[in-house]
Amino acid sequence: MKDDMLRNRRPLASRRLRVTGWMVERLLRTRITPDQISAAGVVAAFAAGLALAAAPGSAVWYLVAAVFVQLRLLANMLDGLIAVEGGRGGPLGPLWNEMPDRLEDTAILTGFGLAAASLPLGLAAALAAVGCAYVRTLGGALGQDQSFAGPMAKQHRMAAVTGGSILAFAGAVAGFDPARLSLVVLWFIVVGSLVTIVRRTAIIARALKR
Repeated sequence: MKDDMLRNRRPLASRRLRVTGWMVERLLRTRITPDQISAAGVVAAFAAGLALAAAPGSAVWYLVAAVFVQLRLLANMLDGLIAVEGGRGGPLGPLWNEMPDRLEDTAILTGFGLAAASLPLGLAAALAAVGCAYVRTLGGALGQDQSFAGPMAKQHRMAAVTGGSILAFAGAVAGFDPARLSLVVLWFIVVGSLVTIVRRTAIIARALKR
């Protein structure tokens, strides 16, 4: 099981940072479990989604959302490190590794749709994100290594939301319509996610032909 987790692990350079090692070391001195960290990630994602939904009333919520999106990603990284490197992975670990991500993407991207004054587009982005994850896990179910190829994998989507939120806040300060700026970023996420689905499907198809 551990070998499978390592092989099908999202490649993240941030795992090798010194500050990451410091956080893992401190967390391992507590009784916290990977599943609890995963749950914290869900809370951060829903907080980000709510902040984005509130952004049309006050642009400062964009910055709040950006912080919570990054906290979501931090939780997503630390739960795996505590589970694998820390040896605290439980029987429900694989479930906690996948299901919360789908809830988190949906909460954040739906909130971003509300910020962009286009709930349908936000829902489309959430559906496309689920599609990216589905194709990745489909490859694993067919006996292949899971593909984390972009251009709009999870970390890329969240980078786009974070950058888009900061851009929208800056635009609001400068007198531009933050909703329109958010809309452009959201379209970028949707189109990029569709490209990602096609690319991952092509990778699976090539492997099946070998």
